[in-house]
Amino acid sequence: MKRVEDLEREFGRLYGAEPERVFFAPGRVNLIGEHTDYNGGHVFPAALTFGTLVAVRARKDGRFRLASRQFANRVEVGVGDVVYRKEDGWANFPKGVLHQFLACGVHLSGCDMLFDGDVPLGAGLSSSASIELAAATAIAAVSGLSWPMIRLVQLVQQAENQFVGVKCGIMDPFASGMGKADHAILLHCDTLDYRHVPLRLGDYRLVIVHTNKSRGLAGSKYNERRQECEAGLRELQRALPGVKSLGEVRPEEWERVQGRVSSERLRRRIRHVVTENDRVLRSAEALESGDLPAFGRLMRESHLSLQRDYEVTGPELDALFDEAIRVEGCIGARMTGAGFGGCTVNLVHRDALEEFRRRVEEGYRRRTGLTPRFYCPGIGDGAREIHRGEK
Repeated sequence: MKRVEDLEREFGRLYGAEPERVFFAPGRVNLIGEHTDYNGGHVFPAALTFGTLVAVRARKDGRFRLASRQFANRVEVGVGDVVYRKEDGWANFPKGVLHQFLACGVHLSGCDMLFDGDVPLGAGLSSSASIELAAATAIAAVSGLSWPMIRLVQLVQQAENQFVGVKCGIMDPFASGMGKADHAILLHCDTLDYRHVPLRLGDYRLVIVHTNKSRGLAGSKYNERRQECEAGLRELQRALPGVKSLGEVRPEEWERVQGRVSSERLRRRIRHVVTENDRVLRSAEALESGDLPAFGRLMRESHLSLQRDYEVTGPELDALFDEAIRVEGCIGARMTGAGFGGCTVNLVHRDALEEFRRRVEEGYRRRTGLTPRFYCPGIGDGAREIHRGEK
């Protein structure tokens, strides 16, 4: 794999010795189920074939040297100096992982690390979780830990919540860690019950379209939406006292008690979560039965709910959605990720791929002045060590 070979050569130039091991963690695309993860609902992500590589070499002095092929700044920290510093930028993600290992009482002897990522940054494809899980997988291995992947996934979520300061749910690291080639993951975020669902798309392809407008998750309205859902749940619990999360509320229950929520704004937020959770379950059923048109309809319904009820799309994502659904051969389209920029995911017939790209690019540029980027990724396996000769 040329990318691994290039990474190893650069590691040697940077640190004066070859790396001992190389690890990989993928980005992810969420096919449907947005803003349901931190509400205890279901999501339906898949691991991508692009992600983050990290080459490592162990040290014995408790120092960690962190470098990336994508960023100029390099950071060095000792085990007694792992604190968040805004100026460290990208390096705060692996530093957050270090912080959580140390909080768990793990003895860390240090290592040199060089990262190389090809997940588009700020695109809603989980570049941060990819970096963090690559770091966690590598650090656990060189430290001699035999933790199961699910424990590393949970550690990464804690790093994001407690160190980076983004109150994300479990979906991103879970998809990166537990992915399976050519499968999506139907995950219940409250219980972590999951199953892999085969992605039998036939003549259709998943096309990811980047708005070319990045969004900073911590600085967006992500945390505001989470607070609104928590407030809505507190009001809803007066009518449904046994409910512990919005993900437990069925559509028919919501129809019966929605009047008990005082604010129209909170009602719209809850309505999205409840109906989106139901769409996830119906999407898994549609794919398992081979009903791609039904899955496509649910994707479109999801985007409209995120636009009207959850209000996290914005003009760029809406423009991509509008242009996509006008193309014959595109049977599904929706924003993916937290919103406020980032990407859409689309289900497009292979014979329509060229026309889809041309028409969406022309229409989007006309409406926004921006040029979108297109990706047709594969669906791959989760985080793992990369062995020599692996493709």
